[in-house]
Amino acid sequence: MTVIRFPVLLLLVLLAGAPAWAQGLRPSAASTPAPALTEPTVLVPGVRSADFIVAVVNAEPITNQQVSAQVERIRRQLAAQRQPQPDPRELARQVLNQLIDDRAQLQLAKESGIKVDEPSIDQAEQTVASQNQLTVEQLRQQLQREGIAYASFREQLSDQLLLTRLREREVESRVRVSDVDVDQYLAEQQQLASDPARQLIHIAHILVAVPESADEAQLKERQARAERALQRARSGEDFAALARELSDASDRANGGQLGLRPADRYPALFVDAVRTLASGDLAGMVRSGAGFHVLKLIERRQPGLPPTTVTQSRARHILLVPSTQLGEAQARDKLNDFRRRIVNGETDFATLARQHSQDGSATQGGDLGWANPGMFVPEFERVMDQLAPGQISQPLISRFGVHLIQLIERRTATLSQREQRELVRGMLRERKTAEAYENWVRDVRGRAYVELREAPQQ
Repeated sequence: MTVIRFPVLLLLVLLAGAPAWAQGLRPSAASTPAPALTEPTVLVPGVRSADFIVAVVNAEPITNQQVSAQVERIRRQLAAQRQPQPDPRELARQVLNQLIDDRAQLQLAKESGIKVDEPSIDQAEQTVASQNQLTVEQLRQQLQREGIAYASFREQLSDQLLLTRLREREVESRVRVSDVDVDQYLAEQQQLASDPARQLIHIAHILVAVPESADEAQLKERQARAERALQRARSGEDFAALARELSDASDRANGGQLGLRPADRYPALFVDAVRTLASGDLAGMVRSGAGFHVLKLIERRQPGLPPTTVTQSRARHILLVPSTQLGEAQARDKLNDFRRRIVNGETDFATLARQHSQDGSATQGGDLGWANPGMFVPEFERVMDQLAPGQISQPLISRFGVHLIQLIERRTATLSQREQRELVRGMLRERKTAEAYENWVRDVRGRAYVELREAPQQ
């Protein structure tokens, strides 16, 4: 299956080697911030005088220019994203800290005989471009605009691949989660589950607003509209699509979903209405000061316990893989034409998928089957989640190529006990890996010779 998630390079353009928090990435085993230096060198960001050495790692120097360049890239990226700027000295300290850790690990990788070939770097470059919705050529142009030498960028990619392979070998491959670990975790969480105050609920709603000045006729008309929405939902129509079509609430674009939160953060009348419902059930219509609500309980969960139900999506796609004969722009144009022909009724999605898709699902008309959340790569899943059943996306770029997606349907599915245990196993593995990685980073740093140097007197 071509679009299944797999471990990817945790690198964003212009931020290679930056600390995870500066990249806006959720910390993971491959991006956990390194331990702080005991006595960090006080750097002076923005200094443009002659370069000088700020640290030495096993006889290999790190210069002030290298730190300053990385700091400046991060500051520019944060400014472009309208994110608050961190303290310059603290950012410089974080960058130096990360560079020292990376340098020690890169030296270990090379000593261990780990190598990265050119095709792997080419693939990583394509991944970075795809993650940023760019072609490779557009990525190179972006690098040029930002003053980043292409050869330097390729070298950073190579370094990141070396670090990833080293961490996979030294840390991730050694982490084990036993059945006993899973049993113990579930037993502990079950003991905590007796506290109702800890329960989390996730509700979706359709709001038919009632103006404060509404007369009796308006009130009855709005109530009838809400009742029709409830009947359509009960007849099996997709709730999220109904919310987008009928709801007067600002969250209608999100299918009316209000989010997974503690019960005390929902209106009491919502909590009372869904109190006895199972996940996926509809409540009767309720009236609030804002109007009439049609409620659906998406999920009920105890913190720490795996969900018992998930919302599954069934989609199909057409994948075109860019090549020397078919560039990304041409692939997008081709898929746009396919979309136009389908929408106009000239052909159907499955026929075009069988004829043109470069994916194993082509023989099934592009049908990817029922998928749990997290099964596909984020860039694919993000677009799919925004579609209503029957809707076709615009062409999108993933690390695998260019896709056209059609959502067929959604459903609420109950997870088996085995599937719930696997979710717990994955969570415990991630937690253990993060802990093992932090210890490993400290060990590698401890075995390296690190000399910090003060900035020269001006």
